[in-house]
Amino acid sequence: MPAAAWRERFRGWARPRRPEALPVHLDRRRVYVLPTRFGLFFAVSLLVMGLGALNYNNNPALLLALLMAGAGNASLLAAHLQLTGLVLDAVSAEPVPAGMPLAVRVHARAAPGRPRRGLRVETDVASAVLSLADGSGQATLQLPTTRRGWLDVGRLRISTTRPLGLARAWAYAWPREALLVYPAPETSAPPLPHGVGAAATARLHPAGDDVHHLRSYRRGDPRRAIAWKPSARRDTLLVREYEQPLGNDFVLDWNQLSPLDREARIRRLARWVDDAEREGRRYRLLLPGQTPIGPGNGHAHRHACLRALALMPP
Repeated sequence: MPAAAWRERFRGWARPRRPEALPVHLDRRRVYVLPTRFGLFFAVSLLVMGLGALNYNNNPALLLALLMAGAGNASLLAAHLQLTGLVLDAVSAEPVPAGMPLAVRVHARAAPGRPRRGLRVETDVASAVLSLADGSGQATLQLPTTRRGWLDVGRLRISTTRPLGLARAWAYAWPREALLVYPAPETSAPPLPHGVGAAATARLHPAGDDVHHLRSYRRGDPRRAIAWKPSARRDTLLVREYEQPLGNDFVLDWNQLSPLDREARIRRLARWVDDAEREGRRYRLLLPGQTPIGPGNGHAHRHACLRALALMPP
């Protein structure tokens, strides 16, 4: 049977056998230890050395073999103690659009007094170093994302080969918490729909229609924006600032995108949410079967909109 198949079968027997709530305490019953390839070579070398010492009645060689065997046995216990008592507190990540790697932070801590070195956190597709400075720390895994919605982190393997590299100690944790992945925004979406509302706002825009005020010239201003007559009267360069009227609120309505299929609508609305945030505008999101979100803007409002889009039924 291939080695990968043996690993999968062993993972089915190992603890935990189902997802569990965090924090997770790694006690001695959850830590497994096996020799590495170097450890197997070391054991064979000691066996040959011991047989040779017995055959030739060489007491110094036999003593050396026994001392090295004792050191190897102590390294097994030390590797086990590297993981025993470790606590995985939480798994967190900032949502990203589908298709971008998700930076998953694994937070861990351990009782002070015992140094923990050479720890790694691994999944089937990513690996990172877990550094516990002052008894606590985190590892950051870059997990690939392919679709919107909830992402199951899966089993996490915490392992070490310290102190001598003769044995590998490892334990599993299976967080129940899933992480959110935003929908991928449309790459070439049309401009935002016009704003609506009784009130109207305006923003300064170099391509606007109405002159808002005059200001002093700044390096990089276009020559066509210079007000030559007022500049001559005041003996200093003045530049026209224009304004462009805009609607009060943007309404991002699912039903207005009926020609598009379901996923295309989600991608376009995700793009419009980002565009509205980039322009600092207030917007409202209307989705079928859900309470309207907004109007508003800012990080919390953007997250609420993109979360609703990410969790739309497929």
